[in-house]
Parts: sequence; C-alpha cells; structure tokens
Amino acid sequence: MDLLKKYFPLSFKYCDTTANLVIGIIVYLVIGIVCGVVIGVAALIPLAVIQIVLRAISSIVGIYVLAGIVIEILLFAKVLK
Repeated sequence: MDLLKKYFPLSFKYCDTTANLVIGIIVYLVIGIVCGVVIGVAALIPLAVIQIVLRAISSIVGIYVLAGIVIEILLFAKVLK
C-alpha cells in the first residue's frame, strides 16, 4: 500500500466523501487533458522520433490517470485500505 501512496498521492487524499471523490476524479481528468493538449501541440513538430516518444508518453499518462481514478474509487468503496 505504501507503493500506491507514493505514486498515487491524490487518490489517497480525496477518498472521504462523495464530493471529494468527484473532485479527485476531476483533478485526474484535468491532468490528463492538460498533458494531452501539451503533447498534442508538441506533436506538431515534424520529426518522427519525437512523435514516437510523445505517443509513448501520452500512453503512460493515460494509464496513470486511469489507474489513479480506479484506485480512488476502490478506496472510496473501502475495497483498499
């Protein structure tokens, strides 16, 4: 559990009430959207190597956001402690 707290601190911060759960999910979605926009703008650079790296980074950020939301929901439902 300490490893999850280290990599997903927002999930453990926003798991008390329903309002905090919604706020936490919105925070994760905003992180994903901002990173997507920044990576999308940077992907306009016409170098194939940069675009491959940016796709990989975009995938990692998407997985992080999804995992953070899932962990937050599991904490709210008291499946994880």
